[in-house]
Amino acid sequence: MRPRPPLKGRGIFTGTGVIIAGLTATLVALLVPLWSYADRSGTGLSVLKAGTVTTPYGPLSALDRDFVTKVRLAGLWELPAGQQAQLKGTTQAVRTAGQHLVQGHTFLDARVRDVAAKLGLALPNEPNDQQKQWLATLDRAEGVDYDRQFANILRLAHGRVFSVVAEVRASTQNSLVRALADDANTTVLDHIRILEATGYVDFGALAQDMAAGSTPPATDFPAPPGPTADPGRAGRGS
Repeated sequence: MRPRPPLKGRGIFTGTGVIIAGLTATLVALLVPLWSYADRSGTGLSVLKAGTVTTPYGPLSALDRDFVTKVRLAGLWELPAGQQAQLKGTTQAVRTAGQHLVQGHTFLDARVRDVAAKLGLALPNEPNDQQKQWLATLDRAEGVDYDRQFANILRLAHGRVFSVVAEVRASTQNSLVRALADDANTTVLDHIRILEATGYVDFGALAQDMAAGSTPPATDFPAPPGPTADPGRAGRGS
C-alpha cells in the first residue's frame, strides 16, 4: 500500500500553533513583572494598606495603632517618674518638671484609654523593658546625680516620642488618632521645655543619642479592631 499523502492544511495548522504559543509566552513575560510589582510589599502604598483596618472614625493604620500604644507606654513610666522627681529632686526646677509630667500623663492616659476603647484596641499595662531600665536607673540615683539622670533620660524619651507624634499627626486618616496626636503634641512639647528649664540637659549627648537612633525595642501592634456597629456605645463603660 502506498502511504497516505499528508493533509494539505496540516502544515498551516502547525505553523499557526507555533505562532500562537510564541505570542502567549510573550504576553505572559510582559504581565508577570506587572503582577509581581503590584504584589510587592515594599511599595509605600502597599505598606500603608497592609495593616490598615476600617473603623467608624476613619481608616486606622498600623502606625496609628503603634502610636496609641506608645502614648499608653509613656504614661506607664513617666507618670511614676514624675511622682518620684517631686520627692527626690534637689531643685525646685526638677520638682516642677516632675509635677508637669504627672499632670500631663494623667491627662493623656485618660485620653488614650478612651480612644483605645472606642477603637477596640488592647493596651499594655506595664512599661516595656527599656522603660523599666530607665526607672531602675532613677531609683538608684541620688542627689544631683538624680537631677541630671532624670532630666536627660526624660528629655531623650520625649524627643523620640515627639518625632512619632509629628509623623502620625501628618499622615493619620483617623479622627480619634488625630485628636490624640494634637493632645500628645501639646503635652510632649510642654515636658520638653520644662525638662530643659532644669539646666541639666546635656544637648551634646542628646544629639548623639538621637543620631544613633538607639530607640527602645518596637512594641507589638495591638490586634486590629473588629467591626463596631455603634460608635457611641464603643467607648462606654471604660
